[in-house]
Amino acid sequence: MSGLRQRLLAGEVLAGTFLKTPDPRLVEILGLAGLAFVVADQEHAPLGIETLDLITLGAKAAQMPVLVRVPSRRAEAIGSVLDIGCAGVVVPHVRGPEDAEAIADAVKYGRGKRGFSPSVRGGAYGTAGLGYRADADRRSVIMAQIEDREALEHLDDIAAVPEIDVLFVGPVDLGLSMQVEPGSIELDTAIASVAAAARKAGKAAGLFVGDPSHIARWVDRGVSVFICGSDQSILLAGGRAIAAASRAVPI
Repeated sequence: MSGLRQRLLAGEVLAGTFLKTPDPRLVEILGLAGLAFVVADQEHAPLGIETLDLITLGAKAAQMPVLVRVPSRRAEAIGSVLDIGCAGVVVPHVRGPEDAEAIADAVKYGRGKRGFSPSVRGGAYGTAGLGYRADADRRSVIMAQIEDREALEHLDDIAAVPEIDVLFVGPVDLGLSMQVEPGSIELDTAIASVAAAARKAGKAAGLFVGDPSHIARWVDRGVSVFICGSDQSILLAGGRAIAAASRAVPI
């Protein structure tokens, strides 16, 4: 699990999915499926810190890195999920370098602003030793979500914040902010500009896709990190396939 950040920054093509159902068993199953990571979605799903605590335990059993899409940039929201052993955060609506700097302050001990307790799971309950803080800083992932028209004007400045690892596009919200339709030339051009800014800064570019068939197209355009659907959409697709197969059988 500790190698996720290194893999991201090395440019590996990695795919995960959102986890929206408050059940740690699903992380075990998704880990067995071979995904690179999951993103527990606190922004749009009923996942409190107690549930995330159990999800993180399930992730350890499956050797599956768990990122958390936090509901806000508040330092307390970010620090608490890292303390329980999550691999990093996906932060919505990063509009400029000030937002990126605040996120880095909340994640990285080396900036001198994150609250520290070695007694948490992230610190192996006090047994991680003196190197815990530096090791946590090396491992923790920051994905800055680009989903506002305003952010497109500050891509280079956001990417220039050293601790930001991934410029991650939320295409639905970005399209809404730009007032363009999904799949439009304008939106695709904006996504490509995010990927270009990430590559120029030596960072990874990420994108949400609803269908895995879209991954290859965007890899060709410089995107390497994908969140594809969610546990709910995976279950729905499987259920629909079974239902369709049963209806196709002649009676």
